Order: sequence, then C-alpha cells, then structure tokens
Amino acid sequence: MPELVFFSGTMDCGKSTLALQIEHNRSARGLQGMIFTRDDRAGTGKLSSRLGLVTEAVEAGEGLDLYAYLVAHLSAGGKVDYVIADEAQFLAPLQIDQLARIVDDLGLDVFAFGITTDFRTKLFPGSQRLVELADRVEVLQVEALCWCGARATHNARTVGGQMVVEGAQVVVGDVNQPGNEVGYEVLCRRHHRRRMTAAAAGAAALSPDVLPVDAGPADVVRTIRTATPAAAASVSEPSARP
Repeated sequence: MPELVFFSGTMDCGKSTLALQIEHNRSARGLQGMIFTRDDRAGTGKLSSRLGLVTEAVEAGEGLDLYAYLVAHLSAGGKVDYVIADEAQFLAPLQIDQLARIVDDLGLDVFAFGITTDFRTKLFPGSQRLVELADRVEVLQVEALCWCGARATHNARTVGGQMVVEGAQVVVGDVNQPGNEVGYEVLCRRHHRRRMTAAAAGAAALSPDVLPVDAGPADVVRTIRTATPAAAASVSEPSARP
C-alpha cells in the first residue's frame, strides 16, 4: 500500500542526505520521482545535503498546488513513481493535504522530510499537519549532538553565536554561520531552555576542570579541601602505611 511517510529530526541529522539516498536507490532501479522542496540552502529549485550532494527539484512556493502540478505532469505524458518533499516544514498545511491526496488518489508513495519544531520550540504548521496525516512518522536515527555531547533535540537561531527567541518563524540560514549572520545551532533541551549556545558557554572542552590523571590520594584530599572548604573537615590525610 502506498504511504505518506514523514521523516523528522533536528537540523544537521541527515534528512536531506536520506532524501537523496532514496532518490538514488529508486532511480537506479529505473523508477522516476518527483522532488519538491522549498527554501533550500542551495537556492531555488535545489535539494542539497551538507555533505555536498545536490539535485534539481521543483520549488514548492506558496500557492503551488502539488497535486494539480503532478496531475498536469502525468497528463502531459510524464512518468512519476514516487514523490519526495524536502524542507516539508515550510509547506502550507493545504499543501500537506495535497501530498496525502497524491497517496490516496494516485497511489504513489510520498516521502516528506522536515524539522518538527522551530527555534522557539513551536510546531511548524506544515510539520503539524504531517504528524496529523502521515501513515508513519520516522525520527531519524542519526543523532545530532549538542555542544555538551548530549543528543540534540531542539533547533536554536543565533546571531553572532548568541541565541535569539524572537523573529519570523522562517528565516533561511545554516549551522555554523560566521559573524553577525543569522545561523542555527542544535542544542539539547536543557541548554535550549537556558539559551546556552556553544559560544555563550565558551565550550572549548566538555570537561575543562579535571583531576590530574596520576593524582594520588593526598592530591585528591588537597583538591577537595581547596574546592569545598566546608566539606573538607570530614576528610583527613591518608595515613602512610609501612
């Protein structure tokens, strides 16, 4: 049975790479796909991955009827065996309904890829509609990591490395942007709540204050006394053994 499948995840977790892999695998077997995208980082009418792969796509701008576009293509003698919709979070809810109609009325698999929530942790309207309509929602297993090393679950918008929580929902940007450009960073929930980006935390290392590798018992005691004087009273120097 044909399905509408929503592949979701944070930025930088390989959504577009998987979309390109699905396109490659199916086209290698003689199947032809229709690829829709919107506001891709590579420009209009492109589906691109941060790994450097890119292919042509149909720009699904506001007001484009995806179902009608596909029917017109088929009516003109074109062949379509499946549909890929990347950056699906930017699609209007009505366009998500059109993707569902492609599955139900034309009998084609539709693979949609997108971010679930925006930089304010609010659902994108397109992603919300996909969760409501999709036959399956697949969370990508390639985990993006927060600067602290934990699994990244939220997308943060940054300006000059500092997190911002106000502004338009859709602003095209990418991760690791320099200077004062609008960029994005993936964070764990804890650091997103605290608005603590890598730049704000000065995260040069995950654990900058560590004990010496060859620290002996006396070194440990002295470290505890220095760091926590109030608790040091209960700690005594280790006695020497003959």
